[in-house]
Amino acid sequence: MSGCLDNVQCHLPECCRIGDKRNAIASVLAGIFFFHGWWIIIDAAVLYPDNSQMKHAYHVVGIFSTVAFFMINAVSSGQIRGDNYNSGCLGQTGARIWLFIGFMLAFGSLIGSCWILFGGYVTNKHDVSPNPINNSTVSPTTSIMTTTLEDNFEAVYPGVAIFLQNFFIFIASMIFKFGRTEDLWE
Repeated sequence: MSGCLDNVQCHLPECCRIGDKRNAIASVLAGIFFFHGWWIIIDAAVLYPDNSQMKHAYHVVGIFSTVAFFMINAVSSGQIRGDNYNSGCLGQTGARIWLFIGFMLAFGSLIGSCWILFGGYVTNKHDVSPNPINNSTVSPTTSIMTTTLEDNFEAVYPGVAIFLQNFFIFIASMIFKFGRTEDLWE
């Protein structure tokens, strides 16, 4: 079963063959994702400057995600395989431990941003009405307050922004790590 697609050939048109441009395309694509991740969180921080709307401690998850981006991409694939790296403190084992810690930080940041999104914003009941009214003083005919989809999105946007920031940085680190090839470095 493993060889069922061995003889299938897919001929790409000339315009789709990236060849020597693979590293440049992967780097630019990773940079775009990284930029958009930070742009979204800066937008949320500007729109919700009060600590009651968006806790400032939530930015730590994005910082850990950025540190993970640099840790993952600081180690080349040759160092992990042991091809061209036999010196240093721990050699190949140290490079593998460094990469493992980087991946743990990346996945931990992504999981943490999901927890912030759902635990802090989606399941938490916010008062999303434009004009908060004390329901005890309102007559029974007007006690039902309807919220629009826009109001609900405004209440959870900081959580969505934190999740998107970490998701985009995670995607950027994966593209930058696995989208490039070391054969073109020589």
